[in-house]
Amino acid sequence: MTAGTAAFDALLAEVTAAAGRFGHREHVHLTWLAVRRFGMPDALRLIDEGIRSTAAKAGAPEKYHVTLTRAWAELVAHHAAGSGEGDFTAFTDRHPELLDKHLPARFYRPGTLAAPRARTDWVEPDLAPFPWQQPGLS
Repeated sequence: MTAGTAAFDALLAEVTAAAGRFGHREHVHLTWLAVRRFGMPDALRLIDEGIRSTAAKAGAPEKYHVTLTRAWAELVAHHAAGSGEGDFTAFTDRHPELLDKHLPARFYRPGTLAAPRARTDWVEPDLAPFPWQQPGLS
């Protein structure tokens, strides 16, 4: 087990202890914790490694999706950077769009996300830019 996998497992345990499950809200919670504790680049590496490892252990490595993982990490990090909430519920109350598991569909065409390339490599949004990519918007 690597240090990244151990950190991911600790975050996973923290998030699931309170919820008793690991649904979309818990995915966002784990990402929020990782971004706050480690910063975006390290959080992305930790999440990437942790989800890949979890999917492989479950015998389903094909479930890992590079583009969706990074898109979610970037969306959560963008909103976390602009807020001072130290409480996840306050954070999601302020940014309820993050609890919509279909949020990436605002930025990507369905065919793009379904393509094999998006599963294995980062693909930029092709429907609309992310909020921080739009001139004059944050």
